[in-house]
Amino acid sequence: MDIQKKKNIGIALIILVATTAIAGLLFMEPIPQDTKYHQFMDSKLILTIPNFWNVVSNIAFLIVGALGVLKLRTPDRLEIVSDIKFAYYWLFSGLILVALGSGYYHIWPDNQTLVWDRLPMTIVFMALFSIVIGEFVSSRLGKALFLPFIICGICSVLYWHFTELSGKGDLRFYAIIQFLPMLIIPIILITFNSKHTKVLSYWCLLIAYIIAKLFEHFDEQVYTATGLISGHSVKHIVAAFGIYILLSSYECRSSKVIRGLPGEIF
Repeated sequence: MDIQKKKNIGIALIILVATTAIAGLLFMEPIPQDTKYHQFMDSKLILTIPNFWNVVSNIAFLIVGALGVLKLRTPDRLEIVSDIKFAYYWLFSGLILVALGSGYYHIWPDNQTLVWDRLPMTIVFMALFSIVIGEFVSSRLGKALFLPFIICGICSVLYWHFTELSGKGDLRFYAIIQFLPMLIIPIILITFNSKHTKVLSYWCLLIAYIIAKLFEHFDEQVYTATGLISGHSVKHIVAAFGIYILLSSYECRSSKVIRGLPGEIF
């Protein structure tokens, strides 16, 4: 298929998916946080740390985030889009904050501490989204959308938090921030051409995300089966491993020239 035709199809699909998802959520009733969410199966107290494995498993995010930041500081260590280098920094720095915020939340799981778990996650989601746009669609567009994305992500968590405080909790906007990029990114991967090789790593990350969500959903069943660790703890490790695969690809991939490709759309 013609490259420009694929791009046009991709743009149309992105608009369709985004408008449908956003309109669908806006027409829904507000979604409060289910308090049962905080009732994780593994609540063991080890070394004076409550919910030990749910807390300690966040070290995986800390390690991958720190590795990413260190490698970004080494000249020419990673093959990235230089125009949006700051987005890569935010991605891996956000992972460090996820480790701290999620660890804090799992020591005292409730709606108040959940804010500090979700805020850095929106930074990671939005930074990743900007990077994918910058690498596949247009570096200028990825750069231009980065700050609005970050602001929208943070505001979605703050909106949920203050609606919970008022007794009318609403997770709809946070749901858009978390899940809409995961619907749009596959469309971008299929219909746009990357400036780099090793694009399979983005698919691996998406698969890791899906697997991580499954482990989160089957938290109790995993704990019952293993007798040691719960699904939520495994979720942290699988999600961090997905980012590690992406980081590893940044080290060994290369730029490529796509013949017949017109200039950037945006």
